[in-house]
Amino acid sequence: MDLNASPLPEEDDDHPLNKRCLEDRIESAVEIARREREERRKRMRFDRPTRISQPVYRDQSYQKRDTRVYDQSKIPQGWLDCPGFGQEIGCIIPSKVPLSESYNEHVPPGKRYSFKQVVRNQRISGRKLGLVIDLTNTTRYYPTLELKKDGIKHVKIACRGRDAVPDNVSVNNFVNEVIHFILNQKHTKKYILVHCTHGHNRTGFMIVHYLMRSTPTMNVTQALKMFSDARPPGIYKPDYIDALYTFYHEIKPESVTCPPTPEWKKSAEIDLNGEAVQDDDDDDDEAPSGRVQENVKMSNDDVLGDEIPHGQEEAYRRFFSHLSLVSTNGLCLVSFCLHVWFIKSMLHGRGCTRFPGSHPVSLDRESLQLLRQRYYYATWKADGTRYMMLLTIDGCYLIDRSFKFRRVQMRFPCKHSREEISEKVHHYTLLDGEMVIDTPKDEEGQARRRYLVYDLVAINGESVVERTFCERWNMLVKEVIAPRDAERGTSRNCYRYDLEPFGVRMKGFWLLSTVEKLLKVTIPSLSHESDGLIFQGWDDPYTPLTDKGLLKWKYAEMNSVDFLFEMDENDGRRMLFLHEKGKKKLMEGYSVEFGDEDLNPATYSGKILECRWDQKKQVWVYMRIRVDKPTPNDIVIAHKVIKCITDNITEQVLLQEIREIIRLPMYADRIKIDSRAAAARRR
Repeated sequence: MDLNASPLPEEDDDHPLNKRCLEDRIESAVEIARREREERRKRMRFDRPTRISQPVYRDQSYQKRDTRVYDQSKIPQGWLDCPGFGQEIGCIIPSKVPLSESYNEHVPPGKRYSFKQVVRNQRISGRKLGLVIDLTNTTRYYPTLELKKDGIKHVKIACRGRDAVPDNVSVNNFVNEVIHFILNQKHTKKYILVHCTHGHNRTGFMIVHYLMRSTPTMNVTQALKMFSDARPPGIYKPDYIDALYTFYHEIKPESVTCPPTPEWKKSAEIDLNGEAVQDDDDDDDEAPSGRVQENVKMSNDDVLGDEIPHGQEEAYRRFFSHLSLVSTNGLCLVSFCLHVWFIKSMLHGRGCTRFPGSHPVSLDRESLQLLRQRYYYATWKADGTRYMMLLTIDGCYLIDRSFKFRRVQMRFPCKHSREEISEKVHHYTLLDGEMVIDTPKDEEGQARRRYLVYDLVAINGESVVERTFCERWNMLVKEVIAPRDAERGTSRNCYRYDLEPFGVRMKGFWLLSTVEKLLKVTIPSLSHESDGLIFQGWDDPYTPLTDKGLLKWKYAEMNSVDFLFEMDENDGRRMLFLHEKGKKKLMEGYSVEFGDEDLNPATYSGKILECRWDQKKQVWVYMRIRVDKPTPNDIVIAHKVIKCITDNITEQVLLQEIREIIRLPMYADRIKIDSRAAAARRR
């Protein structure tokens, strides 16, 4: 039965299209059942309403636009005997959907449950409602104007109730709404009423997600029990329970069983085969197809994580601005520069949308001299996708070059003195790193994403940008990576790290005296792509945006520039653009070649292309599309790359320079000290 099917208009018996030839015989019971089922199917196809799907609605205009007329006699199956609401869980009250008083004609007096009664009952219990979160996939049950009169905010997060659990974006919206409401409580404690149709499966699913994200020490089994105790029998759909264990990377204990379907929910309608008719559970949309892509090859351009609400994203961006203000003795130079950049972004209306991570500059003859003036370490340059990662209590967030945040389910426990599960997880710890795809050398192995962490920007809300890289790197090992590794080896832990979307490891740094081994042994043995070296100042602070002291060297054939490519529709002219002062600048005289003759350049118009320089042809050659970058290189950066190409610092030239550098007294003494310290740690 379609609970949202609009009533059919009364048939006009005199209309020629409605006249039928009646047979003088009585239909059998089977024929009646078949006819009624066919008519019901026709009504579902004809009357199923359509709408634009949006995850969250906060304005009343959405409801005002809904002019459909619903059959008020269609009470949700099992609703009459379903208990109205459960016990409070913190400030959340699970409930079935209240029905407007327009349904009263078909609801016995003792069974009625409207918002007028809900508000009154909660007040009697000493609870004042401040927010209602509606998870039903329809708007037919009540008008939200009733709530507005009582000063109660209404949020609509439409979730299908049949054949699908709520999607991750809807879950993120729900958790954000609850956290935002709680944080904005002033003096009087107000409560949140959460309802789907019956207040068990979708409602329980969302509340369990909130409990898991707000209480780091809680596991899924405990959260399910907390909900079932407050709203018996709890979640009774097995796919919902399984989805929760899967999402939070936990193995469901054998002792956990799915409660049976409550008697009030069991269908009273029987189909021709004697089986219960499936409940539509207020679906306004068609159920998802359920098709899953299989054997999809991993790519660095894949979009990882789940979208989060815009307001939550803006709050996290403001955290970056706050980092620039945290300093013990006023603002250090680096923090001050970061603060000024954020203020300028605000004033220009960009809303801090530029990726604030530190970017290296290409190694040319001039910058090569920095290696002689400051103490450097080296590491390989991974050819992956750049991400910063924000660790919070309610989840981890990948931050891409577009300064967009996407949530991933990961666990980062804090350092713990005893050998047991940590009661705390990192909250507002900011990492910097690169996402790579590790592909085993042998064909039997399976490709695996891995996040290579190489820097620490903040730890539990405290900025560390003014500390030296040596300090930050050691803090990263002891405070972030080591507790994770220790907990992963604890048998008492029900959390399965191996089920996370990607692995996490520290990226190693080497003395300059070992660069030749790094180039000839380490890089060839890597299970992911590398296109050169990174030289990191061991005593340097973290510098946002372009760091002129952070150097990158690429193999000659891999030096590249990211251009914006556009093709004129009229004359077919191919144009390459760079950025200059935030605006695109046409590079006159620049041209690009596409190696594949069958490739249509017009399909690449408007995209960011990574191009290498062909010395013989004196032309830029297309390498790949940079899906991870919203803008081309700045013209200053591009000129540095071009100068690097012109200087032609080959591997042989680089190694000869480093052999001379490490003989300098500054390097010779510190290399001995660092080598002895490393040997002592290994013992």
